[in-house]
Amino acid sequence: MNAVHGLILTPEGWLRGTLTHDAGRIVAVQGEPLGDEAWRGSDVPIVLPGFIDLHVHGGGGADTMQGGAAIDTIARTHARHGTTALLATTMTAPHGEIEAALRALAGTCATHSQGAARVLGVHLEGPYISPDKLGAQPAFAVTLSVSQIFALAALAPIRIVTLAPELPGALEATAALVASGIRVQIGHSGASYEQACAALRAGASGFTHLFNAMSGLHHRAPGAAGAALAHGRHAELIPDLLHVHPGAIRAALRAIPALYCVTDATAAAAMPNGEYRLGRHRVSKCSGGVRLPDGTLAGSTLTMDQALRNLVEGVGLGLREASLRVSTHAAMYLGLTDRGVLSVGACADMAVLDARLRLRQVIVEGQGIDVPDAV
Repeated sequence: MNAVHGLILTPEGWLRGTLTHDAGRIVAVQGEPLGDEAWRGSDVPIVLPGFIDLHVHGGGGADTMQGGAAIDTIARTHARHGTTALLATTMTAPHGEIEAALRALAGTCATHSQGAARVLGVHLEGPYISPDKLGAQPAFAVTLSVSQIFALAALAPIRIVTLAPELPGALEATAALVASGIRVQIGHSGASYEQACAALRAGASGFTHLFNAMSGLHHRAPGAAGAALAHGRHAELIPDLLHVHPGAIRAALRAIPALYCVTDATAAAAMPNGEYRLGRHRVSKCSGGVRLPDGTLAGSTLTMDQALRNLVEGVGLGLREASLRVSTHAAMYLGLTDRGVLSVGACADMAVLDARLRLRQVIVEGQGIDVPDAV
């Protein structure tokens, strides 16, 4: 048996007490109930559910599309910043390169390395996107092929596919993918409001990096962003405070009940300024952002512990709600009932912080990971 003492965030609220775990699962949570602001100035560790990131391209100098040992480097890098589970996210690329990346990811998805975040599967971001809304994606968008997606899913577990719903055959593809258990998100799309709503009716359930690389909200042409705000229950959003203004984040939080945060992290995350790989692109990290040579934002340098701090300090959320947005809602979106919560029977995945919301320890499936003082 192992015990963690402190201020513990449970589904019912804060407890000051003890969480006990064994063999990677929580076996008891006991303590005195406290109010929502009890964490401020806490003299004991703050224990949150481990962070869950459903959109990760890289970190620690490694890129998902590299294959080989890259994903282990990525999973270890993000674990040191509180992420206990993630989806490895691919880039738009020639089919052979995507296929090679998924083959390399298959083994990592099937096992778990101590000291690393659990890789829950793959987020296929492209190539079935609009060539007019590439954002930082390389120019390899292709005609939508459901059979091709299923062939890729046979190589590694694809949990999410980002599609542009205005593509020919997109609605039929959405229905087929959803029926197979793959979640479809609207993204990298110039879809009209009506086209986005049709995709939601066909089974699409989320929006990829809300507001970015999608048709924006105008009062006479609401676009994909308007469809998300009007009808979405789930959407991902990058809270690095570069991709989305805090005011727009607050609007999205009011409109979308289970909005969750992602990093969209690149190889530059947790690395010094310099040049890094993003799929076939070379990108530059400078002033806290990652950009293509033309200045286009190209993913982020964000880590989930910083995302949490940004939500609290930059957007003004309470810590309990911020925790929902960096952990619980993402788990719910994937249908996971044993992650994103600190309750009996759940995975022993925890981020332990001080009152300044700086990480002090990470626990992944019961295994402790020490984090550097600088984190």
